[in-house]
Amino acid sequence: MTKFEKLSYPTKGTKIEVKDGKPQIPNDPIIPFIEGDGIGPDIWRAAKMVMDGAIAKAYGGKKRIEWFEIYAGEKAAAKYDGRYMPQDTFDAITHFIVAIKGPLTTPVGGGFRSLNVTLRQELDLFACVRPVRYFKGVPSPVRQPEKLDVIIFRENTEDVYAGIEFRQGTEVCDKLIKHLNEDVMPGNKETAKKRIRLDSGIGIKPISITGSNNLQRKAIRWAIARDLPSLTLVHKGNIMKYTEGAFKDWGYEMFVREFRDNVITEDELWDQAKADDGVTPITKEGAFAHLRGGKPAGDRNGRVVIKDRIADSMFQQVLLRPDEYSVISTPNLNGDYLSDACAAQVGGLGMAPGANMGEFVGLFEATHGTAPKYAGKDMVNPGSLILSGVMMLEYLGWDEAAKLVTDGIQKTILQKRVTYDLHRQMEGAVKLKCSEYAAAIVENMG
Repeated sequence: MTKFEKLSYPTKGTKIEVKDGKPQIPNDPIIPFIEGDGIGPDIWRAAKMVMDGAIAKAYGGKKRIEWFEIYAGEKAAAKYDGRYMPQDTFDAITHFIVAIKGPLTTPVGGGFRSLNVTLRQELDLFACVRPVRYFKGVPSPVRQPEKLDVIIFRENTEDVYAGIEFRQGTEVCDKLIKHLNEDVMPGNKETAKKRIRLDSGIGIKPISITGSNNLQRKAIRWAIARDLPSLTLVHKGNIMKYTEGAFKDWGYEMFVREFRDNVITEDELWDQAKADDGVTPITKEGAFAHLRGGKPAGDRNGRVVIKDRIADSMFQQVLLRPDEYSVISTPNLNGDYLSDACAAQVGGLGMAPGANMGEFVGLFEATHGTAPKYAGKDMVNPGSLILSGVMMLEYLGWDEAAKLVTDGIQKTILQKRVTYDLHRQMEGAVKLKCSEYAAAIVENMG
């Protein structure tokens, strides 16, 4: 049994174990939770009410979660002598496998650069998983938001978010610039334009085969298990050829090497597609018409189509042709932008769930900030954390409870009983408090 510095080991519930490479889920799992800062306590109470209600309705008391509070952010600092991220928190999440958290503040002027990034890197939660789907009735800036239904797998530990930076004017930064300019890029015609200005700050962008393939394996396994039509590698490899371009290349190589029977590349599908005469290759546009509901041309035979898109082009694609995409796999920074841009199409971050996942550990979280000016006012939309709870229930294999939650959310929105953020955009809506919205969702289940 793990010993904690200031936490008492739960006296009820059963620990999730991993056997033969799979989590074994008991009927009473111990699930650590972090309330979060700012609006965290408000939305946590709402999310807990909804999850507990769904589990009770789905299983009639045969299953339940034993919640175990752990600490990060401001509440941790008060309990752990100023430490915003105590070792107890890392140990508890690792030990109990599955956890859920509200939004966390980042200390100003010192301490961790980002508590969320710290959790991801320290626990090697290499995949940020962000499903984006539309609930009918939610106000949207686009005409057909229902066409967007994607799940984004964003690499969590590398890229510029690795945090390898050197401040301009410091000794180490000056030495690094000198080394790069004089030793790595000597002043010849080929490299002269690459020389770094002496008054620069320096950031390093590592992208590895290990990090890329870990993420891509999780994404392709998700696609195969759910019989989804495609996986798209999103990158800026036309400019950053040895980092993001390599991310793309390593992905294709690994998919073909390890999942050959389950995948077909976009180019392979295009090559096999023929026009009516059986000889002339049809256009690439025609070859993929079946992914948009048109007449099939080139048969994927149940395989996942592997394709790739340049990041800036992909921002257009999710607006203009969103129904051509299902699973998206991308390096860290692109994934940060893209997941928020997709969320904006379906109602904003208040409707966007997320999870950080490693090989087995799943840390589910609200995807928005702490919004301190609304703290304690019982007014914000708890949808992001509730939907992250849906992801957690699905991870546990409790699909019946997860479906009750999504059905309850959909019915409540169609009744136009919503929190202030949606109320101000919906004619004839009834404005509910955060806690009242959660109660309405429970009422509308099943």
